[in-house]
Amino acid sequence: MTEAVIFDVDGTLVDTNYLHAVTWWEAFRQYGHGVDMAAVHRAIGMGSDKLLDQLLPDDRDRGEDDAIRAAHKTLYRLFWKRLRAFDGAADLLRACAALGLKVVLASSAEGDEMEALRAALDADDAITAATSSADAEESKPAPDIVQVALERAGVPADRAIFVGDTVWDIRACQKAGLPCIAVLTGGIGADEVREAGAVAVYDGPAHLLAELDRSPIAG
Repeated sequence: MTEAVIFDVDGTLVDTNYLHAVTWWEAFRQYGHGVDMAAVHRAIGMGSDKLLDQLLPDDRDRGEDDAIRAAHKTLYRLFWKRLRAFDGAADLLRACAALGLKVVLASSAEGDEMEALRAALDADDAITAATSSADAEESKPAPDIVQVALERAGVPADRAIFVGDTVWDIRACQKAGLPCIAVLTGGIGADEVREAGAVAVYDGPAHLLAELDRSPIAG
């Protein structure tokens, strides 16, 4: 029986994945790395450390990694006040809370970035707890942030379900031992998330909300 729903935030509840893609692309360009934006997009959802390893050469000057991360954050910060939650996202969180479920945000965003995401969501009344980058030693697809979210919810993995938008979410959930529902708002195709192991797939938060009573969350 489900007692908690854990939500990824970027690309799942708030429309940020393509903003991250273009700002990472520009940060790489500033430091002399030409990375195709399609490749950047497919790495979104990983923690920044793993994203850099995924997209940049092994023999790069790793002394520049922190500067690249800082450049990305500076560029992305320009959009914070204009971030937009997906249609139905806030209502979905409130509907889950109305079912008596604990609602936890599982994000690796830093504290100030998380504040911007929560402001865009405008659903704090429905949120039981949230994580941030400071809570996990290792980023997705490692299970650390999911495990912290479970601890914050106070429930075991077999009493929780996760909602995310990337294969990295699904792999983290598999390692943590809980099922993952996928939404397609992050730009990853339905076939790919199903193949990765998503237990159900929805177009976005509004679609999941409309089907909530028949979804794995209620089931």
